[in-house]
Amino acid sequence: MLGALVALELGIGLVEVRKDPKPLVDSDAWLIRTTPPDYRDRNLPLGFRRVLLQAGDRVALVDDWIETGGQALASRALVEAAGATWCGAVVIVDGLTDSRIRRQLQLRSLLHVRELQ
Repeated sequence: MLGALVALELGIGLVEVRKDPKPLVDSDAWLIRTTPPDYRDRNLPLGFRRVLLQAGDRVALVDDWIETGGQALASRALVEAAGATWCGAVVIVDGLTDSRIRRQLQLRSLLHVRELQ
């Protein structure tokens, strides 16, 4: 929901990345990548219909919280597989403990999880 509100406010498009996509239920081509382990130690398939993102598009991931960065890293791999440009990730709460992932994702946040304690 947050991504949709940001896209609406900025007047830009939105591509919803789906967890556990079911590409066999429609005839569209899908891009799918699997996440590294998340906070529950799960590897999740993520994807979107290929037609929604074109080479040359610029993409920013918008989410409420980031903890391990797994879903964001898989999303970045999807963006790059589509030939689009990754512009970074924007979250409300940054719970990452690995600064390398923060830099790799070009992450920006409103606050860090330690500020909530």
